[in-house]
Amino acid sequence: MPPSSALQWFLLVLPAAVLLAYLLTAFPLATTTPAVQPSLATLPKDSPSWQIYPETFYDGGAYVHFPQGSVRYWLIGPEKGQRVVLIHGLSVPAIIWKDVAPQLAHSGIRVLLYDLYGRGYSDAPQTTYDSSLYTTQLALLMQYVGWDKAHIAGVSMGGGVAAAFNAQFPHLVSDKVALLAPTGLLDPTDLSRTTRFLSSPIMQLFTASWPVRLYIRYLANSHPTDDPIAELVRLQSAYLPGFNAAVASSLRDGPVRSLAPAYAALGRRAEKDKTSVLLVWGTSDAVVPYKTSKRVRTLVPSAQLLTIEGGSHDITITHAKEVGAALVRFFKGQPLP
Repeated sequence: MPPSSALQWFLLVLPAAVLLAYLLTAFPLATTTPAVQPSLATLPKDSPSWQIYPETFYDGGAYVHFPQGSVRYWLIGPEKGQRVVLIHGLSVPAIIWKDVAPQLAHSGIRVLLYDLYGRGYSDAPQTTYDSSLYTTQLALLMQYVGWDKAHIAGVSMGGGVAAAFNAQFPHLVSDKVALLAPTGLLDPTDLSRTTRFLSSPIMQLFTASWPVRLYIRYLANSHPTDDPIAELVRLQSAYLPGFNAAVASSLRDGPVRSLAPAYAALGRRAEKDKTSVLLVWGTSDAVVPYKTSKRVRTLVPSAQLLTIEGGSHDITITHAKEVGAALVRFFKGQPLP
C-alpha cells in the first residue's frame, strides 16, 4: 500500500479511536435531573390540600432529612406510653388514621405516624418503590426518634410494609403486629386491568408529560369531590410530580404482591416467640378482598381475625371507633370482644 494511502487510513481511523478511548475512560456527567420530587409542603398555603391535610394535622410534627429525602412524622400520646407505629397505605397519607390515632393516644399509647415516601409531606425520591425502600425508611425513622422497638400496625399497603419490616428488622418489632386489610399476597388477577395498565412504565411516561398533568390539574380544580380523602388523592396526583410514579412503582415493585416469605416469617415468629398478630378486615373490601385473610392465616396460623361486617377497604375511616377500640385492647394485651 502506498504511504499516502496508509496515511489516509490512519487519519480516518484516528478520530474514531480517540472518541472510543474517551468514551471508555471519561467520567459520567452529573445528572441535571433532580433526584427527589417535592411534597405537599411546597404547595402554596392557600392550596386546598392545606385545608384538608395541613402539615400540623397531628400534634408533635417535625421533619427529618434522610438520604432518600425528607420525611414528615408526628409523635402523639404520652411519652412513657407503649410505643406503636401506624403505617398508611398506597395513596392516602397519614390522614387515614385521623380517627384511630387519637383513640390510641388518649388510651395512653405513644403513637408514631409518618408519611411514606412519595405521599403527603414526605419527599418522593426518583427510585424503585420496593419493600426495602419503605422498611429502611421506617428503620431510619425509629432510630432518629430514639425507638429501639415498637408494636407495628399497617393498613392496606402499610400492612404489607409491616410484614416486610418484621421480616427484615425483627429486632425493631415488639410482640404485637396488627394488619388491617393488608396487601402483599394479592394475585395479579386481583388487580384490575385498568390498574395494571395505568401503572405500566409507558403509561407513567405519558401521565408525567406536561399536557397530561395540566389536564389532571384542570379536573382537580374544576370538579372537586365531597370526599376530602378522595380529593386529597386527586390533589397529590395533580400537583406532586412524584406521586403517580411512586404509586405506580409500588404496584409493580412494592409491597403489594410477592410477600409470602415475609408473612411466613411472621408466622414462624408468632409460633416461636409468641408474637401476637391481629388481622382486621371488612367483608365488603373490594380492594384487598376479604378472602385474602385466608391466605394470610395459612402463613400465619395463630393470627386472630377481627371481621368488620359490611366494612369496605377504608375501615379506619368508616369504622374508626370499632377499629380504634380493637387496636387499643390488642396493644394493651386485653382480649377482644
